[in-house]
Amino acid sequence: MLTHRSDSSPASGPRICKPTRSGNSANCVELATPGGPFSYVRDSKDPEGPALILTDKAYAAFIGAAAAGEFDFGFV
Repeated sequence: MLTHRSDSSPASGPRICKPTRSGNSANCVELATPGGPFSYVRDSKDPEGPALILTDKAYAAFIGAAAAGEFDFGFV
């Protein structure tokens, strides 16, 4: 399970980061990049729900695609 926390102790699991541009909005994607071989992505509206687990290569491709606007679908 991924949990919000402010420290970096490995005993509490991966640290979830909410994008600063999202402000107090609940409609965002949260990321955990614990420094291991995987990164985690989840929907902030469902913190107890599933997380997408990505390899380093897939995470880099995901971030690159998001930065290029591939997921905007004309909504923004």
